Amino acid sequence: MTTSTVLITGTSSGIGLESAVAAARAGWRAVATMRDTGKADALRAAVRAAGVADLVEIRRLDVTDPDSVARCVAAVVAEHGSLEAVINNAGAGHVGTLEADGVETARRVMEVNFFGVLNVTAATLPHLRAAGGRLIAVTSVGGVIGQPFNEAYCAAKFAVEGYLESLTPVAATVGVSVTLVEPAAVASEFVANVGVPDDRTELLERMGPYTPALESYLARTAGAFANAQSAADAAAAVVAVLDAERPAPRVQTSDAARAFVAAKLADPDGTRVAAVTGAWVA
Repeated sequence: MTTSTVLITGTSSGIGLESAVAAARAGWRAVATMRDTGKADALRAAVRAAGVADLVEIRRLDVTDPDSVARCVAAVVAEHGSLEAVINNAGAGHVGTLEADGVETARRVMEVNFFGVLNVTAATLPHLRAAGGRLIAVTSVGGVIGQPFNEAYCAAKFAVEGYLESLTPVAATVGVSVTLVEPAAVASEFVANVGVPDDRTELLERMGPYTPALESYLARTAGAFANAQSAADAAAAVVAVLDAERPAPRVQTSDAARAFVAAKLADPDGTRVAAVTGAWVA
């Protein structure tokens, strides 16, 4: 018996960290990657506590740097001989709006959340094709429904969804399955990294005429994340795709995520969704 290998991006915390642990528990060799391996202590502690340290490797990979991606993937395949699965999880949130932030901010958000996925996917597809493997991307319900003050982030996630949904039937012709995994609110360090500091004075001042709407949005969001799904539960849905006999092209990680996505699919003219998200900033 040989151990199948899965490469996971963005594993220093949250869903990525928990996915590495869960994949190893399921018997996979998890190549856990992150831009800064100096932030790997939490993952090391988690895999030791789970008793799976022998199945988890920590490697440096910056999804925004094609050379970094290529070096990491080449080293993994050279060492293990094959690559059976990839979980594109690395990403970064952003709270703001176009008039206050400008186009360059949106470009930077796209670079991490969209082009980062493409960099990893392009480098790994030949190996997934050789193995008849699986390509997974952790997107968001924000890749289905645009959300106030998440314009750049949702645009990037929409782009990932559109790109990989289009790739799905093409990849299937060469034996590679593609699955989009859509969490709703998840309790993780991701929330702390979306650009909303504890002291929100500067952020609110920067929003100018949009400040009242942002205050309403932040108040609503605090309530949503108070009832957020755990990162471990979301990761369980991600890792289940690895072992599913026929993984679905799209998977939500919770009942809340399924209900939110379903609202969009049942709303062809967009008025219901607009009413919901409009209430967040009223």
